[in-house]
Amino acid sequence: MPKLTDFRGFVPYIAVVFLNAFVDLGHKIIIQNTVFKVYDGNLQIVLTAIVNSLILLPFILLFSPSGFLSDKYPKHQIMRVSAWAVVAVTLLITLCYYQGWFWAAFAMTLLLAIQSAVYSPAKYGYIKELVGKEPLARANGVVNATSILGILMGTFVFSALFELLLPADLPKDPDALLTFLAPLGWVLVALASLELWLAHKLEDRSEPRPEKVFRLSRYAKFIYLRKNLRLLQSRPAIWLSIIGLATFWAISQVVLAAFPAFAKESLGETNTLVIQGILACTGLGIMLGSVLAGRLSRNYIETGLIPVGALGLTLALFVMPGLSSSMALALCFLILGTMGGLFIVPLNALIQFHAGPGQLGTILAGNNWIQNIAMLSFLVVTVVFAALQFSAAWLLGALGIVALLGAGYTLWKLPHAFTRLLVGFLFRGRYRIAVAGFENLPSEGPVLLLGNHISWIDWALVQIACPRPVRFVMQREIYNQPLLKPFLKIFGVIPIAKGHSEEALQDINQLLRQGEVVCLFPEGAISRNGQLGKFHTGFERAAAGLEEGVIVPFYLHGLWGSKFSRSSERLREQRAPEGTRRDLIVAFGAPLPIDTKASELKQKVFELSASVWQFHSENFGNLAETLVQQMRRHWRQLAVVGPRGDGERYGALFGRALALAGEIKRRDLSGKVLSLAVDDPAERLVAHMAAILSGASVIVTAGDNGAESTAVATLVGQKNAVNTAGTELPEVPVYDGNVSLIHRLCARFLPLNLMLFLFGRSVGNDAPVSWHQHNGRWISFSGRDLLLNSKQVSDMLNTKEDDVVGSFAPKDSAFAWLMAELMPLLEGMPLVSEAPDQTLAIAKRVARCKVTLLSLSRQQLLAMLADESVEPLMFESVRMVIVEYAGAERAELNALAESFEARFNQPVYFGLSAMPAVAVVAVNVPDALDTAYWRIQRGYCAGSAGLPLPGQSLRLVESNAGAALAVAVSPARGRQLAQEGYRVEHEQGQDWLGLDFAASLDQEGFVHC
Repeated sequence: MPKLTDFRGFVPYIAVVFLNAFVDLGHKIIIQNTVFKVYDGNLQIVLTAIVNSLILLPFILLFSPSGFLSDKYPKHQIMRVSAWAVVAVTLLITLCYYQGWFWAAFAMTLLLAIQSAVYSPAKYGYIKELVGKEPLARANGVVNATSILGILMGTFVFSALFELLLPADLPKDPDALLTFLAPLGWVLVALASLELWLAHKLEDRSEPRPEKVFRLSRYAKFIYLRKNLRLLQSRPAIWLSIIGLATFWAISQVVLAAFPAFAKESLGETNTLVIQGILACTGLGIMLGSVLAGRLSRNYIETGLIPVGALGLTLALFVMPGLSSSMALALCFLILGTMGGLFIVPLNALIQFHAGPGQLGTILAGNNWIQNIAMLSFLVVTVVFAALQFSAAWLLGALGIVALLGAGYTLWKLPHAFTRLLVGFLFRGRYRIAVAGFENLPSEGPVLLLGNHISWIDWALVQIACPRPVRFVMQREIYNQPLLKPFLKIFGVIPIAKGHSEEALQDINQLLRQGEVVCLFPEGAISRNGQLGKFHTGFERAAAGLEEGVIVPFYLHGLWGSKFSRSSERLREQRAPEGTRRDLIVAFGAPLPIDTKASELKQKVFELSASVWQFHSENFGNLAETLVQQMRRHWRQLAVVGPRGDGERYGALFGRALALAGEIKRRDLSGKVLSLAVDDPAERLVAHMAAILSGASVIVTAGDNGAESTAVATLVGQKNAVNTAGTELPEVPVYDGNVSLIHRLCARFLPLNLMLFLFGRSVGNDAPVSWHQHNGRWISFSGRDLLLNSKQVSDMLNTKEDDVVGSFAPKDSAFAWLMAELMPLLEGMPLVSEAPDQTLAIAKRVARCKVTLLSLSRQQLLAMLADESVEPLMFESVRMVIVEYAGAERAELNALAESFEARFNQPVYFGLSAMPAVAVVAVNVPDALDTAYWRIQRGYCAGSAGLPLPGQSLRLVESNAGAALAVAVSPARGRQLAQEGYRVEHEQGQDWLGLDFAASLDQEGFVHC
């Protein structure tokens, strides 16, 4: 998520916004304070209301011209011309001050307001041109906060200077009083000149539109006005937002006009700095509320803040008349402003989001017009009530009733927004929500949202991320629950039942024709394995006959492994241990035609999942940090199970690893390439952990072609050591047995940074960690690559509390190494190992240690079939036999799997490696039965290499040998592979690496090689 200051031109733009508000308020404060000092009672209220009316009139009269100018000419040019106008007007104001022309200076307020009316649509329209759609709410929060900061500082600075320049013998003539304040005119001129200089630093973000023409006759006949108002009213979301903003600012105007008289009467306060200071608390509150709203809407628009702000405003207005101290009133105004900031930021963002191309200037000018009509109307009513001798306290109380009616209307029109906010706040304790692809959401027109279904709360995530109200499709069994049905009706949920869906599909079709947003989950049920299930075609029938509208695919990431999903208990603890927050991502893909077929949609969701996981990996902690966390979490758990069920625990192994990391550092091998000559499983884990802590990378697979020549030393095991004769490399022994108490205590309690400083070396997550041979070339995987792939494998396998990994396949392939050695290490799972060629011994270890995830090679399957002493009951505990789909022709592998299943009653779950891109890209998993709706989610397809892992995406590309596979890779990985000579194609923000074998994908996404 980019910072707003990363957008070129944002800083000078914000400075211009600040100075414009500062100068406008400076002159207004001087005039208002003069009125306060010279006049009393209802006349003071009337004159204050007139000053505010002069500010509002240009926004009303120039509604159409200002919108026209902002749409016809580049907005930065409009702001520059406005800056020139400010300089000219401040010079005239300074002349009035020196001549003592109070009523002329009073009238100059109108000229400043005219330039503001022209400047305002350009100012707000420029935000979208500058930052785009996604950070709109954040940018609006900053702009609102900056404007308020300008108002606050203008209020304080000019009020303080006003009091400072006043003589002790205060004249009662406004003309005479004004001459004492004449030097303030030069302050205004200097600030206006600085604004002009900064305005010329603004970036050119748009082109003129010469085809737009403004005709004065049409303006005089209100033709433009009626046309522009029709444009506003044609967009309900825009119209409602404008009405909400108008109500807030109208109430604010009355408060500003009535409060000085209220303070003078009720508090006996005559110091303008105190009065303006209390009023300024409103501005401070708006600034705080704007910043808070921006933070709560980092990459989406949090519309749930609107009803919260409305209710808070109402409460503050009802309390205000009963307060009798300056401090209490200041606090009340601060709350009033904070609630106002929460209220107006999402409304402004919604207006900009829903505005069509080329209409933003007109819509924003219309927004200003309606707001100012409302404010002027409220001020006229204020003058009338003041003339009728109603007190200021009575006026403030009446505003509370107006705000209450507005809050009720807001809750009535936006029930989904309020509920969304409540759900969002419940989530925030345990979840961090991010939205990707926000710009892909159309601001108007029919939209069908289709994506993966991973948990019971997917609907809430989608609604939180989408600023438009979303109509959801829900199973009728849930919809008919007596306690839920009334609420679901309020939110327009569409019930659907298996076998009786035609009526619901017709309802969806009708809603889409009305331009609404409808969300359904094509899988029809919550995922049982974390991966995409079959996409049913009901949505195709729902969209039949539609000429307008789009499908927006989405992918939800982060809820698999939560208590709302169907994942295992172990995976829930692994993904978000108690006391930590889970990252949730809602990603929207590029819009697709409304007639897109289910198979094409599923492929797009697969591709979107790859982008999301890559995005998620940017937030991964350092691999060493992850390792330390896992070791301490699983400190007392078995890491390597021995022949009799005993074994070595992760805590003991980690202490040995820390000692070895210290030795690697002592020999100045940190960050270097090390070869691995270790056969014992416990020692291999120690070696890997030590290498990670020391920032070294390990050659996992020994080979020819000068493989070892890249290493500078060899890690040598003490048990079953691999022969290293002839390598001529320094040997570093892997510690066996006990290590010192110091190392064990440091491994258990030492902070990570201090641990790495003393024993290892901190490296970035993109540094190489492992090296593998592929087709005679060296391929490296970074810490980020391995963390990502390990999480994907664990998620797909839905690892359980009682899982034991049988790590029997030789580690000469990246697939077997990651599946059965690195993944268990990073996930804190116990593993069992045996010499790869000892078939019967392997079978006995499986039975004795109750192995559940059995990693074998093709050769080991053949050996077990040939060994009559291996009995089927030895594999009774096994839930998956995992074998890499490689080493033979398709027919031979499939026949081998059939023979193994026939003899041992164990299906073979083939998986696929996509070297050089990723160690494990796809795997078969058991089918899952949903007993609530009697549906089967297929995870296994005989004769296939499985489905892509969550976050992996495969597609077919043309090659010289026919159709071949391409795998999605991150931009960083793509650049690295391209530099090494591999064929990488870049398409729509995603890199694709072509693989060197032919394959096909069926409609469900299973890979057939």
